[in-house]
Amino acid sequence: MSFKKEIERRRTFGIIAHPDAGKTTLTEKLLLFGGAIQEAGAVKSNKIKKGATSDFMEIERQRGISVATSVLAFEYEGIKINILDTPGHKDFAEDTFRTLTAVDSVIVVIDVAKGVEEQTEKLVEVCRMRNIPMIVFINKLDREGRDAFDLLDEVEQKLGLRVVPMSFPIGMGYDFKGIYNLWEKNINLFSGSNRKSIEETVEISDLESKEIDALVGKKAADNLREEIELVEGIYPTFDRDEYLNGKQQPVFFGSALNNFGVRELLDCFVEIAPRPRPKQSEERLVYPDEKEFTGFVFKIHANMDPNHRDRLAFIKIVSGTFERNKAYLHVRNNKKMKFSSPNAFFAEKKEIVDISYPGDIVGIHDTGNFKIGDTLTEGENINYKGIPSFSPEHFRYINNADPLKSKQLYKGIDQLMDEGVAQLFTLELNGRKVIGTVGALQYEVIQYRLEHEYGAKCTYENLNVYKACWVEPTDPKSDEFKEFLRVKHRYLAKDKQDQLVFLADSQFSLQMTQQTYPTIKFHFVSEYK
Repeated sequence: MSFKKEIERRRTFGIIAHPDAGKTTLTEKLLLFGGAIQEAGAVKSNKIKKGATSDFMEIERQRGISVATSVLAFEYEGIKINILDTPGHKDFAEDTFRTLTAVDSVIVVIDVAKGVEEQTEKLVEVCRMRNIPMIVFINKLDREGRDAFDLLDEVEQKLGLRVVPMSFPIGMGYDFKGIYNLWEKNINLFSGSNRKSIEETVEISDLESKEIDALVGKKAADNLREEIELVEGIYPTFDRDEYLNGKQQPVFFGSALNNFGVRELLDCFVEIAPRPRPKQSEERLVYPDEKEFTGFVFKIHANMDPNHRDRLAFIKIVSGTFERNKAYLHVRNNKKMKFSSPNAFFAEKKEIVDISYPGDIVGIHDTGNFKIGDTLTEGENINYKGIPSFSPEHFRYINNADPLKSKQLYKGIDQLMDEGVAQLFTLELNGRKVIGTVGALQYEVIQYRLEHEYGAKCTYENLNVYKACWVEPTDPKSDEFKEFLRVKHRYLAKDKQDQLVFLADSQFSLQMTQQTYPTIKFHFVSEYK
């Protein structure tokens, strides 16, 4: 198959949602349709001890939440699909934000009973900033939930989207009969017996036909006719260019747990979703069909296999082909590197691949050479930008609880910080280590992983910090900057990139500092250098 054809058959997307909206379940059902797995584990049911295919860290299985972003690939009707399943829990939002730099489109999952939730708003905001095409999947229709029109209104108002329903529910919860597919003009009936087999769809050429009354009953059929008339009157018709430019968002209804409405979503997705898109680097715009390889590291994961202390760097291929055993330039370190066993993913299974194309995600074994945001090329000096690191909201001192294991502790902290689990600050005053996180749950994850993966124990001590800001002086030699360094000495720290950080103890003190030292800029986001 030609290089161009390979690019055209790639679709790389992320699934985002508030925790518990059914994101991981949807991911599994997509894999089921792709024939990639034979049976799906009910994600939280204790009867099935397997846990979901995409949750492979011990702590995820215990909590029933996704902590790491996992990469899953499968083939469906000749299309190669790469899914990035992201953590929904807000404490792991940073990992999700970084993952969104590696996807070409997104599926947003919304719970029919809870509607648009806070975490969904934040993630959709990031997608809108980057004009990422989005499809909305309203999930859990087999449970009692809110009226379909109310939900569509809420999605438009709260998320600022322009929705186009591509399917519409017939009834809901106890009365849920099925879905009318506006995209393919057919009806998919719901049997509700949670079988693994998928119900056959019935072609409906005319909504007025008596056939519908026979299928779902006269009352439900009349109701459906009215609702579809309304839908066609209120909402715009689907326009693929508008969708690809992030100006219009198709909406599907279904129940991922019961495998319902998922095939319609997948069929439409394969047809309309974007192929790998060009990406902006600091130097120029890079197109997928360029001959020379370029790619960037958007995630690092230590100890994917607890039996081998391995670190994997996840690389998104932007242009050209990535070949095994070929030397590539690591731009930041300015040195050539070869990779003898690049992996393609299928949840826990990894396969060594000889060649990968734009849109693919490749995992390469890393002995500590990579940081998040690093660029690999065939020789050109370019840097991909826009992988943000956010100002943390929680701060604690980290102390060694077992003095004999200090080497393991520092190695563990070092590797976990490279993964971007949290941020490490070293105080200028006394060299004490402070861990800053976006959410409090990360402290538990760090403690758990240090003990189980590195054999080190740590304890925490609270530290009263309101915000961490990266400091950028207009003139590092100015008297004002020298005075700032002297006066605020005990509030200053260095991050892992050796950038100066000001740890403000309150909002008031931050405002006062900004006013007192006008030539110094304080940033709440540090782009990974």
